[in-house]
Amino acid sequence: MYYARFRDPAGSVRKGRYDPETETVAFGDDVYDFDDPDIDVLPPVDPSKIVCIGRNYAEHAAELGNDVPDRPLLFLKGPNALAGHGDTVTAPEGKDRIDWEAEFVVVIGESCKDVAAEDAMDVVEGFTCMNDVSNRDDQNREQNWVRGKAFDNSAPLGPVVATPDEVPDEASVELHVNGEQKQDGHLGQLIFDVPTLIEEITTYLSLEEGDVIATGTPDGVGPLSDGDTVEVTVEGVGTLEHDVKIP
Repeated sequence: MYYARFRDPAGSVRKGRYDPETETVAFGDDVYDFDDPDIDVLPPVDPSKIVCIGRNYAEHAAELGNDVPDRPLLFLKGPNALAGHGDTVTAPEGKDRIDWEAEFVVVIGESCKDVAAEDAMDVVEGFTCMNDVSNRDDQNREQNWVRGKAFDNSAPLGPVVATPDEVPDEASVELHVNGEQKQDGHLGQLIFDVPTLIEEITTYLSLEEGDVIATGTPDGVGPLSDGDTVEVTVEGVGTLEHDVKIP
């Protein structure tokens, strides 16, 4: 099953059932084409926080000259970072390098704390796509990565949430820029798998319904340019698309 959030023609925010075959979203008796200009597609969840994992693919750590961490490397993005399918992401001004990072994202379905790895999937509602847009200029100068990772609209998310039964265990994670493939990984390459991440995160943080975990990016990251169109595709979920504006 798939669902999406959207603003209907009356301006109300709705959570509807998405049909990937017809590319429509339904709320009650109202059915809309997903690209209908009368609706606004929103990020599929409204998280209190976005928990991100750094260097969770060995080849990505290597391409940036970093060691593989011995425990999950955690950082946060706030709700200010959210952007949706079809949005234009505007980078901070005056930066030399803004990178793409395709991510497989876990959506939490209930409030939870201290979740054991063997119980982790019980708190998962589904999965979606994200681009962890990264400001390397500032990331490379700081330890907490607030400027580098948590700036406004740095986490385009969506377009839908797929329930776990829709997504293969080793689902592919791909990214294209202007139609050219730049990243091609799969979940079998994760250093720390989803249950391990949930156990580690909930040892320290309470997670709320709608919170998300971005599980890291495969190798192949690179710099974005003004006017680029980015597509992040997760097998079993679909494709998140957004444009880029670099002042």
